[in-house]
Amino acid sequence: MTTPAPAIHPPVPAAAAEQTAAGNYFVANYPPFSCWTQEAVGEARAVLQRTPAPGKPLGIYFHVPFCRKRCHFCYFRVYTDRNAEEIRGYLRAGLREMEMAAETPYLRGRKPQFIYFGGGTPSYLSVPQLQELTDRMKELFPWDEAEEVAFEAEPGTLTEKKLDAIRALGVTRLSLGVENFDDHILEINGRAHRSGEIGRAYQHARSIGFPQINIDLIAGMVEETEENWQRCIERALALEPDSLTIYQMEIPYNTTIYKEMKAAGQLTAPVADWPVKRRWVMEAFAAFEKAGYTVTSATTVVRDPAKTKFVYRDSLWSGADLLPLGVASFGILDDVHMQNHADILPYQMLVESGRLPWFRACVTTHEERFVREFILRLKLGRVSAAYYTGRYGIDPRERFAPQLAALAAQGFGRVEGDAIILSREGLMQVDRLLHEFFLPQHRDARYT
Repeated sequence: MTTPAPAIHPPVPAAAAEQTAAGNYFVANYPPFSCWTQEAVGEARAVLQRTPAPGKPLGIYFHVPFCRKRCHFCYFRVYTDRNAEEIRGYLRAGLREMEMAAETPYLRGRKPQFIYFGGGTPSYLSVPQLQELTDRMKELFPWDEAEEVAFEAEPGTLTEKKLDAIRALGVTRLSLGVENFDDHILEINGRAHRSGEIGRAYQHARSIGFPQINIDLIAGMVEETEENWQRCIERALALEPDSLTIYQMEIPYNTTIYKEMKAAGQLTAPVADWPVKRRWVMEAFAAFEKAGYTVTSATTVVRDPAKTKFVYRDSLWSGADLLPLGVASFGILDDVHMQNHADILPYQMLVESGRLPWFRACVTTHEERFVREFILRLKLGRVSAAYYTGRYGIDPRERFAPQLAALAAQGFGRVEGDAIILSREGLMQVDRLLHEFFLPQHRDARYT
C-alpha cells in the first residue's frame, strides 16, 4: 500500500514567487533534514552490525571545514580562525572516526566506488596534511578500484606545488569554485580569491592532466549585472572545462546576507529574482550547447557525456552507501540517513571518546526511498517509469499523476510513453517543483 498522492498546492502569487526570499531552495536529499532526529541514531548505529547487500556501492565523504574567508552566501559548517595544530587535531579525529567505521561488519573490507573531499575548502590544507590524511585513508579503505576521487578547491589556495600533489594523490575530478570572474563581485560577496588566480590555477591543473576539471559559477550574486554575467559565460567558455556547474543564488538563514537582511528589516534578498537567474542559466547552457556541450542536469553541462561522469552524484542519487566523515557531514548506510555533530569541539570529543559522532538520523520507509530517488533523478531532466516500477513496484506515472498533469499544464514537463521529461523551463526551476512530490507529512516541513 502506498500513501495517496498529495494534492497540488495552490499557486503562490506570481510576484512573491519571483522574488528571492530567505530560505533553502536547493533540494539535496529526502526526507527533509528537519525530519531527522536524535532518537533515530540508535537505529542508525544498528546498521553497522549488518551485512551489506552484495554489490552495493560505497562512497566516502570527508568534510574539510576550513576556509580563508567565509563567503557571505555560505551556509556550510566552516571555520576561518584555526591554526595549524588545531587543523592537525581535526584531521586526526577524522581519521580516528574512519578507523572506527572500518572495524564494523557493515564496512569492513569494502572498497569505495567514489571518494569526495568537500568543504569548506579542501585545498586549504597543506601538502603534508593532504598526504598524511590520504595515505591513512587508503590504508583503511583502498582506492585502487575507485571510479572517481573528487576534490573541491578554491583557486587562491592552489599553487603549482599543491596542484601537483593533489593530482599525485589520485584525484580524478578537480572542482574549482570560481563562482564569478569579476573582482568586484567576488569581493562584495566575500570570496577570498580574485580573477587572476583563476586562470593560473586552471592552466596548471590542465597542464598536469587531471581527467576532469569542473568549474562552478553562481548566477545572481550580489551586484551581478547582465553585462557581467555575459562576460562570465565568455570567460568560462574560453577555459573549455570538462564540465560546468551553475547554481542559482539562494539565501539560507544562516548566511551573512540573511543576517544583514534581518537587521535591515528586508524581506527579499539584494540579488536577482528567480526569473532572471533562470534566464541567465539558460543563456549559459545555450552558449555551451552551441560550443558542443550537453546539458546533463539542472545545474550541469559536460563537454563529452561518454567519458565525463559525476559518479558521486549519480551513485548517491541511485541508492549507494555514503560514509560521512568530519564535522556536520551527511551520509547514508543501508538506506538509513545520518549526520555528524555540527560543531567541531563536540565532534572531536565524541570521536576521541571512541564513539562515532552521529548527531541525528532518519530511518526511511520503502515509499520514502522511492520518492527520494524519483525527485533527485528528476533533476537530470529525464527518468524512466519502468526503472521505478522494477525497483520499487511503484509506477510514478500513476503515483504522481496529479503532479505530472500540473507540470504538463504549465509547460514544465510531459510524459512520453515510459519517459517523464522536464522541459528546459521546468529544469531551470526543478527544485521549486520537487516539493509537490513530497509525501504529505513532509510538505510543510522546513527543509533544513
